[in-house]
Amino acid sequence: MVAKRIIPCLDVADGRVVKGINFVGLRDAGDPVELACRYSAAGADELVFLDIAASHQGRATLVDLVRRTAEAVTIPFTVGGGISSVEGITELLRAGADKVSLNSSAVRDPQLVRQGADRFGCQCIVVAIDARRRDGAELGERGPGWDVFVKGGRENTGLDALAWARQVVALGAGEILLTSMDGDGTQAGYELNLTRAVAQAVEVPVIASGGAGCIEHIARALGAGDGDGQASAALLASLLHDGVLTVEQIKAELLELGLPIRPMPIRPLSIRPPHAGS
Repeated sequence: MVAKRIIPCLDVADGRVVKGINFVGLRDAGDPVELACRYSAAGADELVFLDIAASHQGRATLVDLVRRTAEAVTIPFTVGGGISSVEGITELLRAGADKVSLNSSAVRDPQLVRQGADRFGCQCIVVAIDARRRDGAELGERGPGWDVFVKGGRENTGLDALAWARQVVALGAGEILLTSMDGDGTQAGYELNLTRAVAQAVEVPVIASGGAGCIEHIARALGAGDGDGQASAALLASLLHDGVLTVEQIKAELLELGLPIRPMPIRPLSIRPPHAGS
């Protein structure tokens, strides 16, 4: 059985890690390189680094920050935000990223997903989907479901999240980073119905994001019980940034619940040199 992954997320704006609720009310959460080092050493399976203001501000991802972050960690590292061309993907992979995450640019030009997958392989291309439940005014003939938002959650594309997930996987996306905008930063739990629906709709790994508040929420997103989320990985931000839980605590408790989790790395024992003359 493939191990479930625990992935800290570094949302970056103006060179600092930030966190908000429902994509607004951002607050400072620390230095991205420092946090990346901390989580890498703590046993995280991967990292996700998202320049959340890049698409909205119409600029490229901060490549120098990506390079410094990538040089500082020893685990796989995904970078997203402001990537609009194959050249942009190339630049980030050369800077040290293992994967890139496409969001607004994939909606604007779906062929960018195919071009990236053809050149670098499906395993390098993640498509991030920011989804929000339709309210009464948006249901129309489509009925209940979730719409895809872009530009940092500012613009509703009108795309159905499940249909969009199937489309990008058909184009070559090797992974889906699925964020519930309704749950983002609330610590009230992942949107399990959304996570399960997308995980069942595609044959690639789905990373659940948005709403983790305790171990139970993470376990349910990863499919600990019948009818739960069935995600391949859980993305975490506030819980870790605020010191509510550590990667080690999360992994230990998930292992006790019987989930297939990669164990913490074994750290070498510190051996003191013998005293002179002994």
